[in-house]
Amino acid sequence: MATNIGMMDGAYFVGRSEILAWINTTLHLNLSKVEEACSGAVHCQLMDSVHPGMVPMHKVNFDAKSEYEMIQNYKVLQDVFNKLKITKHIEVSKLVKGRPLDNLEFMQWMKRYCDSVNGGGLHSYNPVERREASKGGKEASKKSAPQPSSTKGSTAAPRPTSSHARRNSNDVPSSVNPSNQSAKAPSKPSTSVAAYDEQITELKLSVDSLEKERDFYFAKLRDIEILCQTPEIEDSPIVAAIKRILYATDGDASVVTEAQAMLSLDPKEAEALSPIAEASEEKSGSETQKRKNILNTDVDAAGIITLSPRQRLTDASDVHCSGSPLMTY
Repeated sequence: MATNIGMMDGAYFVGRSEILAWINTTLHLNLSKVEEACSGAVHCQLMDSVHPGMVPMHKVNFDAKSEYEMIQNYKVLQDVFNKLKITKHIEVSKLVKGRPLDNLEFMQWMKRYCDSVNGGGLHSYNPVERREASKGGKEASKKSAPQPSSTKGSTAAPRPTSSHARRNSNDVPSSVNPSNQSAKAPSKPSTSVAAYDEQITELKLSVDSLEKERDFYFAKLRDIEILCQTPEIEDSPIVAAIKRILYATDGDASVVTEAQAMLSLDPKEAEALSPIAEASEEKSGSETQKRKNILNTDVDAAGIITLSPRQRLTDASDVHCSGSPLMTY
């Protein structure tokens, strides 16, 4: 069973239309968008379809509207995952927002998992009957059920027409036709609105995908920067070349050429081309001067300590004699 699958797995390339058809066929629902399943109730029943009796359907709320109610459904789903030892992480905070891409990816994983359990077989599963034990389950079933009354009314309407009525309709002046056309006109805007909704959904999916890709590559670059700041390798030529590319202010191709040239130079020359060379030189110069001062002080102290007592007495007497007025005679 596929509990954890990579982002490049074929499951994540299944389209929205196929996902919706699978949900509606499996659970006898009538969803038009994947994000309509963001409440978590659909996910719970999908798990119940492949593991009958594992999900406490009386705790599932198909009428969940607020985030609090949706989170309760995801708690039920998480409990089922724990019982089945499924390690898939559920990003509840993103799913309850109803974002199309997040809900599509999680539903793609759900389809892959359900297909991997006994080949996706439902074992004569009755989704409508199981849903009746849930809160709002009956209403959800009614919304998805076909409405034969409307079809009967539409088919029964032409029956009363007779030859007399047809003759009377032919006698109606042509001025009535524009009204009939105006009555049929509103069907066109409905199709255009549906097309706009489809475009908006596609744009949302595209934006979410681009944001996710941007965050992914930014995190990679940040990891590389942290690695380059490791003291053991910070002064190596390869790290200097990488920093040259990371800290470049423009997208000129010459930056890559300069970085490649730094690898063939001596460490000192490469360090001179590094973007942080000046700061490192000042720091190293100050540290060298401090070391020299400390070394001179240590040498003077060591010289004083190594003098013997007789040498110290002789030096003291020389100083005393040089300062006495008797030395002038």
